[in-house]
Amino acid sequence: MRRIRELVNRLNRVEGQIRGIKGMVERQVYCDDIINQIASAQSALYGVAKLLLEKHMKSCVAEQIQAGDSEVIDEVVKTIFKLIK
Repeated sequence: MRRIRELVNRLNRVEGQIRGIKGMVERQVYCDDIINQIASAQSALYGVAKLLLEKHMKSCVAEQIQAGDSEVIDEVVKTIFKLIK
């Protein structure tokens, strides 16, 4: 439950960052400043993805492997490759 709350809190911050970026674009803020804020939002979203991947590995993936479903490993590898692209 704590992890879910942490994910939601982080996503709320990302949502706020995105709204802030939109406002910067509307106010025609200096492009470099907007790009820096986009990079910050991307980093924050990446952090959410890493936390979620950790939760997924420790729960869903572990359970599937214990149940004999080794195909889940291929699924996780594909997901990780998408994440590090």
